[in-house]
Amino acid sequence: MPQSQRIVLGTRGSELALAQTRLVEQALRTAFPELNLEVRVIATTGDERNVLPNESFDPRAGRKGVFTKEIEQALRRSEIDVAIHSAKDLPSDTSDDLEISATLPRAAVDDALIMRQAKNFSSLRREATVATGSVRRQHQLRWKRPDLRFAELRGNVPTRLRKLVDSDWDAIVLARAGLERIGYDLSRDTVEFENRSLHVDLLPPDIFLPAGGQGVIAIQVRRGDEILKERVRAINHPPTLFALDAEREFLRLLQADCNSPVGVLGSVESKMMTLQAQVFEPPAAEPRTGNIQFSLQNKEPEDVAAALHAVMYGKR
Repeated sequence: MPQSQRIVLGTRGSELALAQTRLVEQALRTAFPELNLEVRVIATTGDERNVLPNESFDPRAGRKGVFTKEIEQALRRSEIDVAIHSAKDLPSDTSDDLEISATLPRAAVDDALIMRQAKNFSSLRREATVATGSVRRQHQLRWKRPDLRFAELRGNVPTRLRKLVDSDWDAIVLARAGLERIGYDLSRDTVEFENRSLHVDLLPPDIFLPAGGQGVIAIQVRRGDEILKERVRAINHPPTLFALDAEREFLRLLQADCNSPVGVLGSVESKMMTLQAQVFEPPAAEPRTGNIQFSLQNKEPEDVAAALHAVMYGKR
């Protein structure tokens, strides 16, 4: 088989990352049955820190791509041909030599509140403890419930669920997309984990705006590799990629990333693009918000992001 038909997919080794990589692998096999696909697991700094409980972890380090840097380095060295990422893990700054050339259709964007006893967000007891490592989620929850207390939460999805079961926390927050991609059914308002039934409340995304890229699988290749670009573009979902590019550009304009208290969501329907954002600026509890809608005719994602930034912060 020609070397060009062998493609190595690089990914993290978590259950969720592997599930997402299988989706990409399946899409590529459907489009190109002749391809010889190989999956290579790459340990990242973020994964290593997750298994070193005594190591100090700076949540702002997400700006440096702790879950993506080593995968991108392997891509640059041609140790892998395609990098598979959770889009929200990628820093918003773009690189000159790598590009996100494709995405699969976006999954659900909402966050899920997983609770030990309470049935929903409003029924959490006063001064309940909610565990989340997301600064955005903390600000959103505190905005609606100033009485809540917060605990730091890291690890893959099963680890986080196990921490909830083993702790005295009242709830944790996880992305719905990640839960569903590893097989949890959230339609019944409960999930079963290690013989425990945990309650689920899906937080409305118009109030709890998701992180940029949430629910998106990003497919990254070397910028000059036209053959691979052609391959992955065959499985691309253009509305999702357009929305992702707009969200990432808005974050770049803010000099923000997935560890900033910012929610941003783009959606494309009937050749119209809607982009909305929610930015928390301490000490204010209320977020700064903005929402714009554009016809996609002759518009680039960067144009839409710049327009929203101008609406919220004025022309620069």
